[in-house]
Amino acid sequence: MPAHLDWHAASSTAKAFAAQWAENEPGGAIIGFDDSGIRFSHAHGVESLSTLTPFSAESVVRYASVTKHFFCAMVLQHEDIIKLDDRLGQHLPELAPPLADVTVGQALDMSGGLPDTRECLSLLGLSVYTETEAAPLLEFLARLQRLNFDAGSEVSYSNTGYRLVEAALERNGFAFDDFIQSAVAGPLGVTFKAPDVWNDPVAALVPGYWHNGKRWQLSAAGLHISASGSLTGSANALTAWLQALMRGQGHFEGVLEKLQATRFLANGRASGYSLGLRLSTLGDRSFVGHGGSHPGYKTYFLLDPESRSGFAVVSNREDTNGNKTALESMAALTGLPLPTPATGIPDGLYVTEQGPWWLEIKGSVCTYLDADDTLYDDGDGWASSRSASSPMRLRLEGSALVGEAGHAARRFLPVAAEQRVPLSLAATWRSMEGAEFEVRDGAVVMGVGPVRHVMPLTALGNGRFLFTLHDGPWTKRVCLHVLDDDRVELVLNRARMMEYHRRG
Repeated sequence: MPAHLDWHAASSTAKAFAAQWAENEPGGAIIGFDDSGIRFSHAHGVESLSTLTPFSAESVVRYASVTKHFFCAMVLQHEDIIKLDDRLGQHLPELAPPLADVTVGQALDMSGGLPDTRECLSLLGLSVYTETEAAPLLEFLARLQRLNFDAGSEVSYSNTGYRLVEAALERNGFAFDDFIQSAVAGPLGVTFKAPDVWNDPVAALVPGYWHNGKRWQLSAAGLHISASGSLTGSANALTAWLQALMRGQGHFEGVLEKLQATRFLANGRASGYSLGLRLSTLGDRSFVGHGGSHPGYKTYFLLDPESRSGFAVVSNREDTNGNKTALESMAALTGLPLPTPATGIPDGLYVTEQGPWWLEIKGSVCTYLDADDTLYDDGDGWASSRSASSPMRLRLEGSALVGEAGHAARRFLPVAAEQRVPLSLAATWRSMEGAEFEVRDGAVVMGVGPVRHVMPLTALGNGRFLFTLHDGPWTKRVCLHVLDDDRVELVLNRARMMEYHRRG
């Protein structure tokens, strides 16, 4: 156990972050705790811009992907029904290869290559606000015949594995919210709820907000949520659960150890992402935690299993950086140094010689296939994302960026300026799902009537083009990758396989 934990310094750090939430704006709560109790709690901002009720540690929010480790605890409780080494196809026979051949463990540890359902829908032109239901979504996934990458070869974040494993458990009569009520909320004497869809009423749930550049907007989403991110609760309730995991008493004994056990890629390489938990480091110490993001809600927690201490962050505003808040609070608590943002990589767009893989450098921020991560100095000219869910390690060799993205070897070259969109790309393109878009006058045209988007293309060379899609609180940069004269694919970080065919 660390010799000294400075809770005063940690509290001061967390309080400074909470103070950034103005009293008349959406807010949040930050709790520092150990296995003996709560060491501090800071809350600022309001629950609702309608009532201006102050945000508190009892305010109920959507945990989003913080839900994942709760669900993995449920999976581990039913190893007699579903095992981590089982193929998904054993439990969901309608799935087609290669999705059917992904193991349950790979589906949960982000190495399965499963295309993310929400990003697939975006690539079909469906808005974040479009309502979907569980059964049609499962039918859609059963029609997919490509992964983002070979299972076990990379790590890249996706929610789809959790959706599929939840469906498998439901077929055996086990519902996620039933587990939450009987195994977690009841024994701990706290309130959690896992609704199926966004519009299901949840007692005391506060609204979420995002800022459009001019004013705050109420958040909403139409996707059937699934156990990848459905849980709701307060900062205090989340803290009670995390304390129980660290204590490991009663039926919580050994659960945290199983959740954080190291997972491995097919080549034997250790991954920093386990079962709903991701590894973080400060100095020579390792910590575990996870974040969550729904439109208008951000959450994060970080645990030090060695000292049985941690931090929980919840908020009802889109711009909260929970990872930064928790990591800097942990650094203050332990006295460990924060990583230094990388400098020296020239700003600009980079792309591999072949394939849809591109990135952009702006200062110390690297955007890879539209996913943003800060790069940190990793010594000897290397820059690392230090992220278990989006691992990246790069350095300059001449004008090229070489290294790894998602644990896959990549070599990126600067994009040459003044490239044109060829006239041969102009056509109507149609997917097997019935979605269509046009390429016209150097732009992608998608949608109909008042929601028709005209999105100019930026040529990256060798059949790769970027366009920007605006969808409520989200802005996505999509890569259009030409596969041959009559086939293209649309690529985002979490969905890299949505094909369209030239309509004759």
